[in-house]
Amino acid sequence: MANEATLMIETEMAIPFTVADGTGFGKGTFLKLADPMTASAHDGDEDYVAGIAKTEKIANDGKTNLAVWRKGIFKVTASGSITAGQTVALGAIANSVKVSDATCVSSKTLGIALETASEGQTFLMELNPGVGANAFS
Repeated sequence: MANEATLMIETEMAIPFTVADGTGFGKGTFLKLADPMTASAHDGDEDYVAGIAKTEKIANDGKTNLAVWRKGIFKVTASGSITAGQTVALGAIANSVKVSDATCVSSKTLGIALETASEGQTFLMELNPGVGANAFS
């Protein structure tokens, strides 16, 4: 899988989310949130954030729960230019991170950039969904 998030420092344990048995995605996949507390692979610009998959989910394996990180320090891939300290959100490209903008509401923010990066570069990000809502730089 390209651009998967890599855990560098675990600051909180992963928590269980419901997932569909018929879907599959890799460890480190950014996940979007649906009701009720359900996660699936991120597939759109500024999806609502569930977190990051702690383990691989194999399609049709009978499992409907998956451990999901909602806090931690991760190495992620930039979509566009990002400056350390900026609030970030899910990008349009699968498993990419972009700078939050005026349309990004709190539950769509992914976290805070801890390093500066250009398009396609990896950088450290603090995963903390909802942090810095509407704090645009």
